[in-house]
Amino acid sequence: MDSTFKVACVQNCAEADLERNIADCEALTREAAAAGARLICLPEHFACLTRNDADMLAAAVPEAAHPALDRFRVLACELRCWLLLGSLAIKLPGGKINNRSFLIDDAGGITARYDKAHLFDVTLKGGETYLESSAVEPGNSAVIARLPWGNLGMSVCYDLRFAYLYRMLAQGGAEFLSIPAAFTRTTGVAHWHVLVRARAIETGCFVFAPGQCGVRSWGRATFGHSLIVDPWGAVLAEAGDEQGYVIAEVDPARVAEVRAMIPSLRHDRDIRPPTKA
Repeated sequence: MDSTFKVACVQNCAEADLERNIADCEALTREAAAAGARLICLPEHFACLTRNDADMLAAAVPEAAHPALDRFRVLACELRCWLLLGSLAIKLPGGKINNRSFLIDDAGGITARYDKAHLFDVTLKGGETYLESSAVEPGNSAVIARLPWGNLGMSVCYDLRFAYLYRMLAQGGAEFLSIPAAFTRTTGVAHWHVLVRARAIETGCFVFAPGQCGVRSWGRATFGHSLIVDPWGAVLAEAGDEQGYVIAEVDPARVAEVRAMIPSLRHDRDIRPPTKA
């Protein structure tokens, strides 16, 4: 096995048209594989993003019947590359969905699943409101998946704001972190770069963060700017505002090098909770 490998992050502007979204992402995945990527990461809800939660629930299907999952499993096998399917809306028996990320190996097998744990229930300035919990059942388990080059800690979008999750993943053996997202433009402009680089620096991990981009027909804007960041916090590749992909060479040995310089993952202390003055 080569000591280094290429990773790509795809970004698209998904709407409710499942077939169009799948076709767009398949074409970009093929381009990234032709450029030498061995691991290709897609954004959160890359196959379908709807106007509201009711539409998302109506569009969801069980995992066993999801056309995007079937299509990209076949594609991974054809291209002989690993795919991180940022997330799909997976219908549950109780009526809600899981916002589920999948890792597909180069033979088309599903090697890991992660259900988004932290749900985006926020009201932004100007009345921009999201209530993900109205449709989504949160996950309750951290996931570390095995890649040919090391261990991948999986997460999705709003998880990015919860540093303890990434510390847990890194201390559990993760050397890479996946953060597929559909960040709003409002929060992306303010926080995306800072938070993604912080998660890399805090953990000494590479971060692969593919994001949705563009403006939907009903007005929702997502930030794009997919990032590949090294364990020192250096941005190796960044996308812009349009559909496309970015690619970078990753050297897994860089993880141990950075962690030897700043071994903060080994410096936890048992600190008492704060007392009120």
